Amino acid sequence: MSIRIGIIGYGNLGRGVECAVRQNPDMELAAVFTRRNPESLKIFTPTAAVAGVGEIAQWKDKIDVMVICGGSATDLPRQTPEYAKMFNVIDSFDTHAKIPEHFAAVDKSAKAAGKVAIISVGWDPGLFSLNRMYANAILTDGKDYTFWGKGVSQGHSDAVRRIKGVKNAKQYTIPVQSALDAVRSGKNPDLTTRQKHTRECFVVLEEGANAAEVERQIKEMPNYFADYDTIVHFIGDEEFAENHSAIPHGGFVLRCGKTGANGENSHIIEYSLKLDSNPEFTSCVLLAYARAAYRLDKEGQSGCKTVFDIAPAYLSAKSGEELRATML
Repeated sequence: MSIRIGIIGYGNLGRGVECAVRQNPDMELAAVFTRRNPESLKIFTPTAAVAGVGEIAQWKDKIDVMVICGGSATDLPRQTPEYAKMFNVIDSFDTHAKIPEHFAAVDKSAKAAGKVAIISVGWDPGLFSLNRMYANAILTDGKDYTFWGKGVSQGHSDAVRRIKGVKNAKQYTIPVQSALDAVRSGKNPDLTTRQKHTRECFVVLEEGANAAEVERQIKEMPNYFADYDTIVHFIGDEEFAENHSAIPHGGFVLRCGKTGANGENSHIIEYSLKLDSNPEFTSCVLLAYARAAYRLDKEGQSGCKTVFDIAPAYLSAKSGEELRATML
């Protein structure tokens, strides 16, 4: 039987999840739920239903895992705990500083309902989190470094678009090359948040909007921009469409460590990603963990999990025998 997937939200991430379902033979898309008029939404999967979010409760027994594709700023803190009362759920909540409180809220709902929820799934948080953890466990005497970009941050872009007066926006995270070079050389530098990255925003304003006020709100936004050197450009619709339609991203996780009787040997672990489409790659990660949520649910588990709690074999469509024969 195929794993029946539901999608809440049909923006870039929701469309990516739909495409990724088609690449996973053990899954099928059951329904897409939208805040828009369902009749206006055109999706790629003719066998899937399109419904309003007000109809979600009617699908309680028709969906195995619900993938929630809202934004971390305001959607997911409300949606994930709510929908975990009815479904096994996956989200990509990426406000790192607020993950513990989000976990607690979702865990309470999921445990009460006997459902499985996996939060903060993607590549950071997500795959990068796993690589930081593995590297820490292996090189216990060392330092961690994470660099993002150059690329578009969906969460940060969404946060800018929610500012009053903003019509459209893209935010690029850019590693400071000199800092990255210093880490790769084994110098183990002490770097502040501001020394590691620059944030660059391209913003289209609504007519009559106060550019100075929008720029102030961007630069002072806690958890998103306040700790970074941030550059804000105001541009028109045409320039935005021509130069800022793609959603690339990527980055690097490094740990520099020492081993030996006197720490005489140095080691560097580096993991990197280069992504043409941030949401499409994130969608693929979400579905791997949706498979894990489905399996955990069948085992009778419940509550909130993160990528740290999921055994790697639960992500793969291959059996244990296949994995041991082909990948171990």
